[in-house]
Amino acid sequence: MRTPATDRGRLLVLGCLVAAVTLFTATVPLLRDWFDLRVYYGTVNTWIHHGGRVYDYRVPGTPYGFTYPPFAAVTMLPMALVGLRTAIVAALLLNLAALAVVVRVLAGPGRRRLGWYGAVLAACVLALFEPLRDTFSFGQVNLLLLALVLADAWLLVNGRGRWAGAGIGLAAAVKLTPAVFIGLLLVARRWRAAAVAAGVAAGATALAALVAPDASRFYWTRALWDTGRVGRLDYVSNQSLQGVLARLGVESKAVWAVLVAVVLCVWARRARRAVDAGDWQTAFALTGAAACLVSPVTWVHHLVWLLPSFAVLIRAGHPRVAGALYAVLCTSVVWLWFDDASGIDGFLGSNTYTWVTLGLLLFLPVGQLSAERRRASHSASQTEDPPSTAAPAITAASDQPGRPSPAATATEGATGSATGPGAGRARSRSASSEPTDSTRPPAANPQSSSARASS
Repeated sequence: MRTPATDRGRLLVLGCLVAAVTLFTATVPLLRDWFDLRVYYGTVNTWIHHGGRVYDYRVPGTPYGFTYPPFAAVTMLPMALVGLRTAIVAALLLNLAALAVVVRVLAGPGRRRLGWYGAVLAACVLALFEPLRDTFSFGQVNLLLLALVLADAWLLVNGRGRWAGAGIGLAAAVKLTPAVFIGLLLVARRWRAAAVAAGVAAGATALAALVAPDASRFYWTRALWDTGRVGRLDYVSNQSLQGVLARLGVESKAVWAVLVAVVLCVWARRARRAVDAGDWQTAFALTGAAACLVSPVTWVHHLVWLLPSFAVLIRAGHPRVAGALYAVLCTSVVWLWFDDASGIDGFLGSNTYTWVTLGLLLFLPVGQLSAERRRASHSASQTEDPPSTAAPAITAASDQPGRPSPAATATEGATGSATGPGAGRARSRSASSEPTDSTRPPAANPQSSSARASS
């Protein structure tokens, strides 16, 4: 589709698109009423103001309460100082800021060419993405954790790796899923970054043990192993391998463990290939997809971890594939099998998002971004101006660690593929099973994740 030639035409197109997106979000997906945020808020307030225990709190009228590691509750303590409405506004602003960080890292220099028209267009497209809609509507923390991980990745690939790993460590202390990214650092042999990530996660966990010893003892000895606290594994919103097995009626932990082992082997091999090719963006994208598959519980809103995969597909020259898969994740199609996931259609349809995630893990292009950068760099070097008396100074400056040459900078601006987690080896410094999550109340709405547990 051609971009309108005039500002008036662009405004008309955007007005129609905004209206369509607003109509869609107001009618197709239903709001989640900030339920997860109300879990966090009620837990912290009961703990601080009423002497309650973190994992004993239940949202009134429901059997659901806090299921994250204790450090997550510690980070949420400021909510005890404000009202619920203020907490909702703060959560909304934090999620918007986190989304801005995520888009900035994934888009790279290409974001500068968007302009106001492209920015609004991108915002409309993002607003349709079901995992994002649910993250905002539940008041979830997924985007904040993704931003921490991607910011860490940006530090690694841009040679600013002294504290790289700290973001991954903090994210893993709040929720277990990002711990898989520590595995990526090990696969990539970024020993210092892996040590920092593990050290920060351990330190944060120790701090939580000092602040809330009883809660820490309960979580690590009991709550962590009780997936029933989260909800039914066969609930259609659980788009992990465990969810697929549960909907098939397979209860064997051994079968699940074998599938997880196979997925992790595939992930490690492909991620290592990406790292060897200097394709860090793909390595991080593969890790996000693998984390969603191996986690016992991957609710739909967890699938924000797939956003790096779509960025890889677009920047590797596969925008149509990216658009088709992205569109599937905007449809809420899995909810059509909310009541009955039996039969072939149920097996295929109710697990649609799992199949998308698995396809990304298996077929995401590896090494194409770094190859494109090499070709673009070679092309740029052939069209450079004749050497001048300033050439020696420029060459010397370009040889400094962590600073790209002028030719590379120009190439980045032209291709939009040389920053963020996908930067090449010349700039690379490298990059859960999450059995618990905030829970939702039972509801009649088949599209709400709150209906996943048995009454």
